[in-house]
Amino acid sequence: MTSRSESQLSSTVLMIRPVRFESNPLTATSNRFQGESQASPEEQQDAALLEFDNLVIALRENGIDVMVVDDTLEPHTPDSVFPNNWVSFHADGRVVLYPMEAENRRTERRADIVDTLDAEIGYSVSDVVDLSHHEQAGHYLEGTGSMVLDRVNRIAYACLSSRTHLDVLGDFAQRMDYDVVAFDAVDRDGATIYHTNVLMNVGEVLAVICDEAIPSEEQRAAVLQRLHDTGHEVISLSYDQLHAFAGNMLELRTKDGAVLVAMSQQAFDSLSDEQRLLLQENGRILSVPIDNIEASAGGSVRCMLAEVHLPHG
Repeated sequence: MTSRSESQLSSTVLMIRPVRFESNPLTATSNRFQGESQASPEEQQDAALLEFDNLVIALRENGIDVMVVDDTLEPHTPDSVFPNNWVSFHADGRVVLYPMEAENRRTERRADIVDTLDAEIGYSVSDVVDLSHHEQAGHYLEGTGSMVLDRVNRIAYACLSSRTHLDVLGDFAQRMDYDVVAFDAVDRDGATIYHTNVLMNVGEVLAVICDEAIPSEEQRAAVLQRLHDTGHEVISLSYDQLHAFAGNMLELRTKDGAVLVAMSQQAFDSLSDEQRLLLQENGRILSVPIDNIEASAGGSVRCMLAEVHLPHG
C-alpha cells in the first residue's frame, strides 16, 4: 500500500503535558545528551511544566494548532513529554506505533489518544500500524526520533543505535513505502548518537545536519548527496551546536501558510549569524527556553512535537 502524497510540514502538533516529569534512569545509558538533575522530582516537574506551557503558548501565538493531552499519573512515564518517539501520523490516515527501548517508555503508547483524534476531533484514521511487537526480540525504532522523515520524497534518514535497528527500519519502510538511508553517527567523544533527530532536520528547502558526526566518509557523502538530490540546501552544524540541540529543530506550517522554524533558545543561541539569516530567509524562527527539559531528559523542542498529518474525516 502506497501512501498518498504528503506535505513535509504540518500545521498541527500533538503535545503531552507532563504530570510526573523527571530524568529517566532507564534512558541515561544510551542518551549522552541527558544529565543527572540535582533537583528533586517535584522541582523537575514544576520546571518542565512551566517550559511546556510556555512552548504551547508560543506555538499557538505563531499560528500552529496545538492539541494538548495530559499525561496520566499512573503508570509513571517520565519521558511522556516526547510523544514523537512512540507515534507518527500520516496523510493516508495511518498511525504508526513504535517499539521503545526503555520499559518505562512503552506505556507512553496510548490508544485513547488515537481514538480521540479519530472519534472526537474529526481526523480520519484508516489503520494503525503497530510495530511494537519488535520489542519481544529486543529491537527498536523510536519514531521520528530514530528517523528523520523526508515525507515528500519518501526517505527515512536514520543513524543506527541501540534504539534504532535495521530490521525494524526495514519493516517500517516496506509498510509505509519509504527508502531508508541508514548510517552511523557519533558524538565528539566517539559515543553513538542515540537519535537521528538530534543530529539533523529536513525541511521543505533547508536541511540542517552535523555531518562531521558521521565518521564514515562514504556514508557522509551518501547522506549529503541524497539531500542534494532532493533539492535541499544544507546547513552544516558543528559539534558544539549539536550538543546545544541545534539539530533538534522542526519546520512547521502556520495557519497563514508561512514556514515556522521551532527550536529551543539554547539551540538558537548556538547558531551563527549566517545560519540564522539562512533560516530566516526560509521562515520565521521561534525559539523558546526549555533548559530544564533539555538538561534532565536529553531531548529538545522537536522531540516534544508529534506532527499530525492525518486527513480530516
